[in-house]
Amino acid sequence: METKSTNTVWHNATVTREKREALNGHQSALIWFTGLSGSGKSTLAHTVEERLYRLGCRTFVFDGDNVRHGLCSDLGFTAEDRAENIRRIGEMSSLFLEAGIISLTAFISPFRKDRGLVRSLVGNDRFIEVYCSCPIEVCESRDVKGLYKRARAGDIKDFTGVSSPYEEPEKPELILNTGNTPLEESAEKVIDLLAQRSIIKPI
Repeated sequence: METKSTNTVWHNATVTREKREALNGHQSALIWFTGLSGSGKSTLAHTVEERLYRLGCRTFVFDGDNVRHGLCSDLGFTAEDRAENIRRIGEMSSLFLEAGIISLTAFISPFRKDRGLVRSLVGNDRFIEVYCSCPIEVCESRDVKGLYKRARAGDIKDFTGVSSPYEEPEKPELILNTGNTPLEESAEKVIDLLAQRSIIKPI
C-alpha cells in the first residue's frame, strides 16, 4: 500500500523487542483466529488469553466487534472495507509485537489475500493462524443475534457464508474442529503449539 506520509522517518527505539521479551519472559506473537461467524473464535481467543494470563504472559485480544466500534468504525463489509479492516489490525498487531506482547485476534477475515498480508507484515515465524473449522449449520444454531437469519432474508448484505465467500486457510498452523471439540481442549492445543514454538516456556 502506497503511503501518503512522505515526510516521516521511522524512529528506532533503544528498548528493543528482544529486551521487552526478556523482561516479559516470553516471545511476542500474533495468534490469528479465523472462521465463520459463530465458529467460536472470540470465545476461544479469550479462553486462551485467560490461560496465558495465569501463566504470567502479557497479552491482548483484538475482537472483531470491538474493533469496529472504534478503530474501524468507519468501515462497512464490502470486500474493500474488509481488506482495510484487516490491514489496520495487522498494522496494530505489528506494533504490539514490538511491545513484546502476545496478541490474539478474533476476526472472520474471509479472504486468504488479507490474511497473507498480515502474515507478511509480522513475519511468518510470529504469525500463528488458527482455523476454527465449524459447519455452517452449527454456526447458525449458535447465532443468538439472528444474523444468519437476517442475511438469508436479504436484510444483511455481504454476509460471510451466505452472500459472501469464506476462503478456508490452505496451510494454517493449527486447525481446530470447534463444532464438537470441547472449548478447554481446543485452548490446550493452542497453548501446546505456543510452547512447541518456544513462544512461551514449556509447561
